[in-house]
Amino acid sequence: MPFLTGPVLAPGALSSTAQPTLPTGDGLLLRPWRAEDAPAVHAAFQDPVMQQWHARAADSVDEVGGWIEEWREVWAQEKTAQWAVVDADTGLLLGRVALREINLVDGQAEMAYWTTAGARGRGVAARATVVLSRWAFDDIGFHRLELMHAVRNEASCRVATKTGFVLEGTKRSAVLHPDGWHDMHLHARVRGD
Repeated sequence: MPFLTGPVLAPGALSSTAQPTLPTGDGLLLRPWRAEDAPAVHAAFQDPVMQQWHARAADSVDEVGGWIEEWREVWAQEKTAQWAVVDADTGLLLGRVALREINLVDGQAEMAYWTTAGARGRGVAARATVVLSRWAFDDIGFHRLELMHAVRNEASCRVATKTGFVLEGTKRSAVLHPDGWHDMHLHARVRGD
């Protein structure tokens, strides 16, 4: 039985070109991950705030090196796209921004981000999210981007709201964190917002 609509994005919408480097125009750069980022990512994951809101721990630099290799490989699979967020002048790692759960047929993905302890309070997550959203909508043609965070993660909620992701509701007991099940806020932007 044929479908009445075609895919929003064709296979290859991402993988047909190299993963781009995206400047924010205000001192940040979103770039593909490099093997030499492993020590900085490992250090970021030792922060108790990171451990509070993430289900993954980083036990060693070698383990993180495996993550980075995976993050680099998934571009070709078009299921996840990950960027390092760095200071454009110094190259210092400030965070990560990503499109996860990519669904090309529906033109949808989930926005995700984190920042290092030293980068918090400087608008890094918001600036990176704005640039990646613009690229996803305008350059690639995504229709909808979702963003979820634990209801108790007020900083992440501020980023979502500041970057135009409208709060659509609460997913009850939706994600298991080390301290138990968390209700999650669901925010979204659609093309044209």
